[in-house]
Amino acid sequence: MRIRWIAALVTGLLLTGCTSGDDVADDGRVTLRFQSLAWQEESVAANKELVAQWNASHPDVKVEYVQGSWDSVHDQLLTSFEGGEAPDIIHDASDDLADFAYGGYLADLTDLLPRRLKSDIPQRSWRTTTFGDGIYGVPFLQEPRVLIANAKWLKDSGVRIPTPERPWSWAEFRRITEQLSGDGTYGVAWPLKEPVSATLNLSLSTGGQLFHRNQDGKVTIRFGAADQVVPDTIHDQVNTDRSASPTTLGSGGSDTLPGFFGGKYAMVPLGFSYRQQIVQQAPKGFDWQVLPAPAGADGLAQGVSPQTLSVAEDSPHKKEAAEFIDFLLRPENMVRLALGDWMLPTGTQALKDPALHTAEHDWATGTALAAHLRSAPAQSVRGYPEWKDKVATPAFQEYYSGAIGPDELRERLEEDGNLVLARYQR
Repeated sequence: MRIRWIAALVTGLLLTGCTSGDDVADDGRVTLRFQSLAWQEESVAANKELVAQWNASHPDVKVEYVQGSWDSVHDQLLTSFEGGEAPDIIHDASDDLADFAYGGYLADLTDLLPRRLKSDIPQRSWRTTTFGDGIYGVPFLQEPRVLIANAKWLKDSGVRIPTPERPWSWAEFRRITEQLSGDGTYGVAWPLKEPVSATLNLSLSTGGQLFHRNQDGKVTIRFGAADQVVPDTIHDQVNTDRSASPTTLGSGGSDTLPGFFGGKYAMVPLGFSYRQQIVQQAPKGFDWQVLPAPAGADGLAQGVSPQTLSVAEDSPHKKEAAEFIDFLLRPENMVRLALGDWMLPTGTQALKDPALHTAEHDWATGTALAAHLRSAPAQSVRGYPEWKDKVATPAFQEYYSGAIGPDELRERLEEDGNLVLARYQR
């Protein structure tokens, strides 16, 4: 038992890069541990520079930068929470917070955040980190899903080019992808290795919601007509029109880029931040552009799960941690972080920055979509990760490949899904 206890302790320390204790030096100086998930070179540099600026101007509160990874953050945080070794300031995504918030691992920031920060970020963004009556994270970076298109291909085809003011409808998008296909090429390549968030978030444009909270506070899944529009479009593009590549359904976004550059696909639906990879990897002279995702009955509405900053409930320095978050997310700093990650800031002041309204790399197109971004449907649903992994992901993958029909898709999402959620709502 002692050997296993020591091994667990060592593992926790290695995972968090932290040390135990109340992090107060003999001279009274506080040390905060900030675990960042920044991974792109520009983003890591921006985060480290801002930490250095804080440390230079706050001699009594030192921030240590700890590098985390998106690939393992949920399990790593759970280990550090249960071991009492969580970092003070936690970088994560809003759709990963519900179980941590309800489990008592994250501090309620309602009374810790300054008025400036609360008013600068719109309420629609705060909804992504609000669970019950508390706020358990600060949403600061977000990205819409857009269509990255071969500009020359679309121009030569003569199709109408959509804009945020005049987007395609989902029906028009389907017709155009069929028009662009033929001779071994496809109008669109859907990278749906992780199909759930893409499907649910885009379905907000058609009025889809999927998760419905009853008067008793419990959530049930209902897969209605509005929820079907987006998955039916993808299914029909792949299996009926042959306008979407069947081979990319199990691929990640980056996997589609070689075929896109090679002229196999006219468009690829991707997160806005993929523009950086395209700038770095596209062949010389390759002409591409950003188009808004199709619109439905609710216009360009789209679900997002912003990147967030939270404070551990066990942190003995919550006030200082909140002050560092406020510093990190000043408008000018939020712009630096957004540019480093090629994403959009949530703050209204940061969104006004001229650097985010340029035609270069279609920053202006993405910024025009910011007002349409909403809380992802599953943000506050306990048990969502299990439902997603065990029920929804295989069900959507099989539907998109043509292995099952719409009735079986609905049955699995609702019946199997509600059984999963019920275990978390007793």
